[in-house]
This record gives sequence, structure tokens and C-alpha cells, in this order.
Amino acid sequence: MSKVVIVDYQAGNLFSVLNACLKIGINAEITSDKDKLMAADGIILPGVGAFGESMSNLQKLDLVSPIKDFVSSGKPFLGVCLGLQLLFEESEEFGVTKGLGLVEGIVKKFQSPDKSVKIPQIGWNTIQRPLHANWQQTPLADIAENSFMYFVHSFYVEPSTQKDMISETTYEGKKYCSSIQKNNIFATQFHPEKSADLGLKVYKNWSKELK
Repeated sequence: MSKVVIVDYQAGNLFSVLNACLKIGINAEITSDKDKLMAADGIILPGVGAFGESMSNLQKLDLVSPIKDFVSSGKPFLGVCLGLQLLFEESEEFGVTKGLGLVEGIVKKFQSPDKSVKIPQIGWNTIQRPLHANWQQTPLADIAENSFMYFVHSFYVEPSTQKDMISETTYEGKKYCSSIQKNNIFATQFHPEKSADLGLKVYKNWSKELK
């Protein structure tokens, strides 16, 4: 049976991701063991928290190179929320902080002159399909456009390459990238594990890529 590793780098929501995986039959475990990462059939990089602190944790645990090597292997890789943002080259959080650099682009903070706009975005919002995207070739297969997913974030990703973006979402007038697909990397700004049955379907679809 295929084995999935949920990367433990002290960045929250690990057990909600694990429970979602187990609920739909994905054989998953939480670990920061480098050998287990490299031996896995798939990796999930979850996370809630600060970009800089999380990159520091990955470095202290000596997980940066194993993650990059795993992605280079071509095996399925899933990033969730902060796990999406860490894939990018850099973040504007607290100045400029370098990310994993696996996806070209940057992480930016929601900005609004309107003091009534609540940041972070917390709650349900819809995902739309950009004209260039074909969801049937991704873990969003058979998810209806304008489906509601659950979001908790103050920052959003801005891919340099438009075709990497496979869904977009609008919050308080700002349209932004809410999921990406680049080769064997699939990653979402929303939390599938908190998005009820549709979110579980996203995990299930992703698991079909496991060998």
C-alpha cells in the first residue's frame, strides 16, 4: 500500500490533515524523519503560521534538501495553505524571506485601505477556473466551479508563470491564486481538510496519483 508522509516542521494543522487522509483510506503518518520522507510515495506539506519561522524550522530540521530531492523524483507532492506559500521563491512577510524556490513567484500580503476589510481572510470562499486551466487533469477533477472551500490566510501567492495557477479566488475585490499545479506539485491556499466532503474529494483525487 502506498505510503504518504505529512511533514512535521512544527507548523500546525498536522492532525486535521492526518485525520482527513485516514478517513478516505490514505496510509499516512506524521514525521520529520528524512529517510521516511525520501522513502514515501507521496508527501503532504501542511502548515499554519509565519513564513519565516517555518522556513527556519525546515532548515533546523535539515528538511529543505530532502523536500527538494523528493520533488525532483517526480513523486506526488501536495502543499496546503502555508505549505503552498513555502514552495515559492520569497515572501514579503517581515521584509523579504527566501522560500524553497520550487515554484517561481512571490508571496504577498493582502492590502486594503478600507479598515473594515478583515485580514486574515477566515471562512468559506469560492474557487474559479482560469480560462487556461483544465481541472480534469488535476486533483480538482469533478469539482464544480464556484465550489466553496475553507480559507485562513493573510498572504497569497503570485506565480510568475500564469499556467501554474489552476484556480483563483476573490476576497474583498482582490483576485488571487488559490491553487497551483506544476509538474508533480499540487498545492492549495484553501484547507481541503476543513472543506467538508469536497475537500476530502480533493485529497482522494490527489491520492490517485500515488504509485
